[in-house]
Amino acid sequence: MPMDIMNIKTIMNSSKFLHSIAFKMYMVINMMRHTLQLEGVNKLLTDPKEEFDLVIAEWMFTEIPAGFASVFNCPLIWLSSVEVHWMILQLVDQPTNPAYTVDLMSTYTPPLNFWQRANELWTQVKIKFLQYVWLDGVQERAFNELIHPLVLKRGRKPPTFDDSRYNASLLLSNAYLSTAASVALPQNHKFIGGYHIDDEVKPMSAELKKIMDNTKHGVVYFSMGSNLKSKDMPEELKKSLLQMFGTLKQTVLWKFEEKMDNLPSNVHILDWAPQQAILSHPNLAVFITHGGLLSTTESVHFGVPIIGIPVFADQFLNVVKAVNKGFAQRVDLSYTMADKLREAIIEVTSNKRYAEKAKELSFIHHDRPVKPGVELVHWVNHVINTRGAPHLRSPALHVPFYQKMYLDLAAVLVILFLAGRVLLKKICAALRSKKKSGSQKKNN
Repeated sequence: MPMDIMNIKTIMNSSKFLHSIAFKMYMVINMMRHTLQLEGVNKLLTDPKEEFDLVIAEWMFTEIPAGFASVFNCPLIWLSSVEVHWMILQLVDQPTNPAYTVDLMSTYTPPLNFWQRANELWTQVKIKFLQYVWLDGVQERAFNELIHPLVLKRGRKPPTFDDSRYNASLLLSNAYLSTAASVALPQNHKFIGGYHIDDEVKPMSAELKKIMDNTKHGVVYFSMGSNLKSKDMPEELKKSLLQMFGTLKQTVLWKFEEKMDNLPSNVHILDWAPQQAILSHPNLAVFITHGGLLSTTESVHFGVPIIGIPVFADQFLNVVKAVNKGFAQRVDLSYTMADKLREAIIEVTSNKRYAEKAKELSFIHHDRPVKPGVELVHWVNHVINTRGAPHLRSPALHVPFYQKMYLDLAAVLVILFLAGRVLLKKICAALRSKKKSGSQKKNN
């Protein structure tokens, strides 16, 4: 992926094409092709001595990574770094119903009105069509070109692309019910949201701790994540945000990747921010975030309200859900967003309901039988120890679409109806003919 695509200024000035699903899928497929051809990756795949018990592959608009499990002849687990959605569910079960579930890049949340349901249905149909007529072919050619020779080199017959991608033992999604949609899921899906959060938060530096301890009106923490960098914002936006932050009574911590001059006295720049330590501090009032799932999960884990500024992919849906859950405000990324961001900060920090809702969701997030990291390890070991956990797999995966929709039954009923209609017409015609013949004989 060209690095300037993940640049805030580029995204702000981009056309809708950059945000289209077709562009994302085609771009990621080509990224995977290049990844498999990297020297280190190629060395790993071509070394016949390399063996693995399991492959955990992240799904990100392509199923080519399933080829790793084909090469090493071991079970496959799909990992969704975003909330579970229909595109990945169809690899282990079947797509969810668009009448009450949404696409991973949707801006809607259920319950859906008529036009929203129509739009979600159109999204599924459109993507399935693109996959069928174009993208699946691109993936299959790459799979045959790059994976088949590696499997043959190990003395085995290569699987088809479909056999490889639909052969997953488990699906792990980086979400949990505290923020995820409550939908019917197969037995081989497991929530692991929050597994990346440390059981014991690492302490922050003495200097940062002093800043957060000594604040009188709370702390506002602003970070756009690790991929999107604040330093890449347009100059006029950086200046307007800095000026706006200077008018706040709160202390502001801004994760910013380069030095800034003429900082207001209440603003502190962090080139690297110990995010979990900051979120766990009792004086933190609000977290301004891009709405990535890791950051959103961390805010729920620590019970911190957020202000979401979505930029890319699933961030829009994450922020919309957070707003609907009641622990967030949304501000759209724009050159003139400083005033709206200030209003959102004042609203969230002065209205207790946001913090109270964040604490309530935090309780739900922590109220589990076991911690997510423990559950993750358990299910990974379970798949290895049961040679792929075939007992967890959904029978729906191997039922053709026409059988799921009873199209074959409908066809039989239509045929029977038409055949019955034709037969009935012939019987009626025969009876009329017989009656007419009898009448003629009587007249004679």
